[in-house]
This record gives sequence, C-alpha cells and structure tokens, in this order.
Amino acid sequence: MSTQPTYRILISGGGTGGHIYPAIAIANAWKERHPGSEILFVGAQGKMEMQKVPEAGYPIKGLPVAGLKRSLSLANLSFPIKLLKSLKMASQIVKDFQPDAVVGVGGYASGPVLFAAQRKGIPTLVQEQNSYAGLTNKLLAKRANTICVAYPEMEQFFPSEKIHLTGNPVRKDILDLKDKKDKALEHFGLNTEKPVILILGGSLGARTLNQAMLQDMAILEKDGYQVLWQSGKFYFKEMSEKLAESGLKHIHLREFIREMDLAYAAADLIVSRAGALSVSELSLVGKPVIFIPSPNVAEDHQTKNAMAFVNRQAAVLLKDSEAVGRLREMVNDLMKDESRSTQLGQNMRALAKPEATESIINELEKLVR
Repeated sequence: MSTQPTYRILISGGGTGGHIYPAIAIANAWKERHPGSEILFVGAQGKMEMQKVPEAGYPIKGLPVAGLKRSLSLANLSFPIKLLKSLKMASQIVKDFQPDAVVGVGGYASGPVLFAAQRKGIPTLVQEQNSYAGLTNKLLAKRANTICVAYPEMEQFFPSEKIHLTGNPVRKDILDLKDKKDKALEHFGLNTEKPVILILGGSLGARTLNQAMLQDMAILEKDGYQVLWQSGKFYFKEMSEKLAESGLKHIHLREFIREMDLAYAAADLIVSRAGALSVSELSLVGKPVIFIPSPNVAEDHQTKNAMAFVNRQAAVLLKDSEAVGRLREMVNDLMKDESRSTQLGQNMRALAKPEATESIINELEKLVR
C-alpha cells in the first residue's frame, strides 16, 4: 500500500491581517492536500500573527525584527541590532526545522526567513499580494524559485519567468455568500428593512474612516441607512464613547469583525481601505465598494491596489484627504443609483480569482517534488 508523501513547510510573514489570513489559507489548503505534513510559521514578536496563528492550530516562532520608521525616530537606532539577531534566529529555525520549501507572504519576518532559506538552497516561494511590490519582496525575488502575484503587469518588479498570476488566497467562508443574508442580519442585530452600509478600516483601524463616521453617522441614520462599523482596535474605546453619547439606534460598532462572510453578506454597500486582502475578498463578494486607500503605506500601494479596480469600472475611489466631509455624499450617490451599483458589483466579481489558494498550492507542490 502506497503512502502519501508528507512535507515540512515553513511559512513566514505577518504584521497585519492582510498577510496573516492568506498565510493561514495556504497552510489549511496544503494540509488538506497533504494531511501528514508539518507546518511551522515564523512571525514578528508582538505582532498579531503570534496570536492568530496558534488560534488557527499552527505553531509559530517569533523574531525580534521590526520595520524602519519613515520619520526620524529613536526606534530606528535598534533596527540593525534587531535585524542581525533576527537573521541569526531565522537561520537556526531553518536549520532545525529543515523545511522542504519556504513561503514568504510579506511582513517583517519574511525577509530574514527567506534569506536564510535561500542561502541554504531551500526552494522559496514569494507571495506578493499588492499591485506594487515592496522593497523586501523585490530583493527576495532575485533568488526565489517562484513568485505568485495577484495583479497583471508585475514584470516591472520581478523576473517574468518566475511570475505566476494566481490571485490572493482568501478565507474559505467568503467564497460562497449565497443564502447568508438573513442569517447575517440576525447575527448582527440588523433591521431587515434598512439598507446596510459596511465600514471597514482594517484590523487595527483607520483614523480617517472613523472621523468620517463620527461626522456623518447621525445624518446617515436620518437618511434611512444602518451602519455596521469596524473601528479597529486602536479606536474602539473612543468611538464607543462617542456613539453612546449620540443615542443613535442603527449604528452598530464593532472593534473587529470575525465573521467577515456574514458582514459581507449583510452589506448593500461597502466602504473600505484597499489593503491586499480586503481588495481580494471584495472582488469575490461582488458588491459596490468605495475604496479609501490609506496614505500611510509604503509606495502608496493601497491607491495602486484600488486603481486596478477603479480603472476597470469595478469600484469607486475616495481620497483619504477628502473622506471627512464627502463620505455621506458618495454613499448616497451610489445607493440612489441602483444601475451603477449593480454594474460595479458585476465588474468587481469579474476580476475575482476564487481559485487563488489552489493555484498557489499547485506552484508550491512543484517546488517540493
């Protein structure tokens, strides 16, 4: 009787949900296909992967690595020390675990781990989630075996012969939202008669989106909408206090929404940052979206992510600098134009890549054979 081969796969990266959830999706899909395999994650100490990965059932080791602050900061003085220590630790982790392949999903920990693996001749796969590649991935790509990307025309950043257009992995429960609307409205305590606006600022929160909501929440409720609002960890206490003072009944505030499939199913219109994971999930959801890209990211990559959809008439862009003061106007414009909203949703779905995770697993399998 033949036994199925098992493998040791090392997955590195994290920092935000946009890196962590795709990494977990890759791990889950690999385990489904190769049940006896061992998977180890490597993340950055103090970042959310150190909690989220064990919750998903996988072991994780943390590196002291941190990013350089773009402003003058005393924290930058410790950067070289942390980087050198992380490189040494990553080399030891790779030596001890002896992986058959290493996957880098972006985030601080990806650099040291993939660098260590490449020095030892271990096959590496880089998963670039954004439409504009970051410096770390551009450097790692030179020695990587395979580069999985979510957008076309990435040859400007990576060697064309290594590129595979796979799309970004997303959580399985988002792939099918059909027939979830009633359950979603009940789950969040929403009114079945009022349109739902979903506000998403990412796992940590977005100051501008929260300020825009504070300014417009009363008039949005008066206009007949109800809002499901994810404020993020950093802003939840302040937003809760302001909402309690307002006495509004149809603004539903959450620090973090775990049941994203239900949130998407409940929504009639979505207002979101344009991180890689959000954009990929929203393309599968196929509903009208107003993107408000964060200006506080490297190379302004969120604007580039959003424009890949805006240029194909699949979404609407609202600049961060204009969001406070214009949010309600843009929500109303879309909600009152059913034909345009429907077309945006259809165009969005046409750009989706629901087989992204399987495509990445196929490429990873080629490296371990």
